[in-house]
Amino acid sequence: MAERKSQDVEFVEYVIKSIVDHPDDVKVDRTVDEMGVLISLVVNPEDMGQVIGRSGATAKSVRTLLRVIGARNNARVNLKIVEPEGSTRGANKDATPSAPKEKSADKETALDEAIDDLNI
Repeated sequence: MAERKSQDVEFVEYVIKSIVDHPDDVKVDRTVDEMGVLISLVVNPEDMGQVIGRSGATAKSVRTLLRVIGARNNARVNLKIVEPEGSTRGANKDATPSAPKEKSADKETALDEAIDDLNI
C-alpha cells in the first residue's frame, strides 16, 4: 500500500530529474490533507524555465499526468512548483508605474504627416 502512495512522488522525481540540468537539486515533498494530495517541487533556480516550459506547457503536462495517476488511486493530486528565493517574478507588484514612453508623440507626428499627405 505504501508503494501505491509513492507512485506520484516517484513519477514527479523521474520526469523532473530527466529534464533538468541539476537533478541532484530536485526535492519532492508530499502532503495529504482533506483537499487531497499536494506535491511540492523544489528545483535549482537555473532549471525553473525547463520545469515550467514555454507558456507553462511542461508544468501543465506534468500536472495533467499527475491527475491521471491520482484518479487511478482515487485521490486528487496537485503539483506546486516552489518559487526559489530571490525570484524576480511578481516582484514589481508594489513598484510604481514607469512614465509613458515618448513614442506616442512620434505616432502623432507620423499620423499628422499621413493626413497631410492625403490632403495633397
